[in-house]
Amino acid sequence: MVSYPALWAGRVMSSLAILFLLFDGTIKLVPLDIVIATSKEMGLPATDSFARFLGVVTLACTALYAWPRTALLGAVLLTGLFGGAIGTHLKLDSPLFSHTLFGLYLGILVWGGVWLRDPRVRRVMPSIA
Repeated sequence: MVSYPALWAGRVMSSLAILFLLFDGTIKLVPLDIVIATSKEMGLPATDSFARFLGVVTLACTALYAWPRTALLGAVLLTGLFGGAIGTHLKLDSPLFSHTLFGLYLGILVWGGVWLRDPRVRRVMPSIA
């Protein structure tokens, strides 16, 4: 059993990740000019339809993560999305700590949040301490 403060810490961590991902997915659905320009710089298709596709994928994975019954599936799918972003930044030789590892930071936030709030995850991934 996890303590009440740890449960709330997990909820806060998950909420921060969800809020960021909702923002990220929404700006890709519109899509804003900065999304298209950044896609072009990153070597991705610079089209509205591709940006919308990424927005839908991001929002769908985030919805799965936000719903407690499917949070584990959402975390796994978001991890794949973050891995793709990390790989793209590695290919472009982006700045390491601000761009390339940002997906890792989000992954830690997502998995830390779900670990603290879901006993099923703690059974599969016990604590180190």
